[in-house]
Amino acid sequence: MEYAVILAGGSGTRLWPRSRGSKPKQFLDITGPHTMLQEAVERILPLFPHERIWVVTNRAYLPLVREQVPALPERNLIGEIMGRGTAPAIGLAAMLLRRQDPDAVMVVLTADHLIRRREQFQRALSAAVEVARKGHLVTLGIEPRYPETGYGYIEQGELLYHVDGFGAYRVVRFTEKPDRLTAQEFITSGRYVWNSGMFIWRVEAILAEMARQMSALYAQLQEIADAWGTPAQEETLQRVWPAIQAQTIDFGVMEHARDVVVIPVDIGWSDIGSWAALLDILPADEQGNVLAGDVQALDTRNSFIYSAGRLIAVIGLNEMIVVDAGDALLICPRDRAQDVKQIVELLKVQGRAEYL
Repeated sequence: MEYAVILAGGSGTRLWPRSRGSKPKQFLDITGPHTMLQEAVERILPLFPHERIWVVTNRAYLPLVREQVPALPERNLIGEIMGRGTAPAIGLAAMLLRRQDPDAVMVVLTADHLIRRREQFQRALSAAVEVARKGHLVTLGIEPRYPETGYGYIEQGELLYHVDGFGAYRVVRFTEKPDRLTAQEFITSGRYVWNSGMFIWRVEAILAEMARQMSALYAQLQEIADAWGTPAQEETLQRVWPAIQAQTIDFGVMEHARDVVVIPVDIGWSDIGSWAALLDILPADEQGNVLAGDVQALDTRNSFIYSAGRLIAVIGLNEMIVVDAGDALLICPRDRAQDVKQIVELLKVQGRAEYL
């Protein structure tokens, strides 16, 4: 049987001041009328009923998950006591799935992506599941549109399969966030795709690689999984989880895995990593502005302006970001949107927790 595991534990600091520690971006209506978590669930419901959708998140966010997706069974919610990266989160989910269904195929998704071509996405997942059943570790690669330096890249090798119109290629290597010249060379070659962070595999396949490459983590997760659902669960989690070394699934497993396949897809994918990203994906007016809330814009172009309630009036702006969250206001040039995280770090140093 196939199961979806949605990772929903990120802090979303680049979308401050709307995204806060108590309610990060995956629980906000950033891209539409529903929250990003709700959208992540809704777009896979044709393939996975709620009973086969799991969510891994920070323990503090479990009430938000229950509130926003009440149809998910309680047993399908995994709460981490602290963030330890995607490798431990995925590994624990895989172990718990294996205990329930040793033949399970696990589809790993994230709650903070925008995917506009839902039917194409669903077809790609079905094709990936078919390939994963052959024992491969499968990832979806996004056909690149420009030389982005903020994404990882995957080099495609030989074509292994054709499945429902999708090609499945042997992965030659992963490259993490290249410089612009290298990214342009990747695009020109036609052999590279963006790393989407979406994975499909049999639980036995990913756990075998984890045991081979991250044996200490594997043993720690096994101890937690053995105690899960017993009176010893909480004590074991509190004792073992903080001792786990933080690591991503890309660095910890995928870069040196023995059998990885990539399926290039065009699914209208966007990684909502900053306010500037919304200018590229949300409907804009004739001046290229994305305006949300009570906003009056005069002689303003190519800007993102959001109001949480009060009127915002702007004049003569170009390529700017303005986000009013009510108690905090962000103003920055569009090309500095990635630096919002630095403001969050500064507020932490200053001890201004009420804004975090």
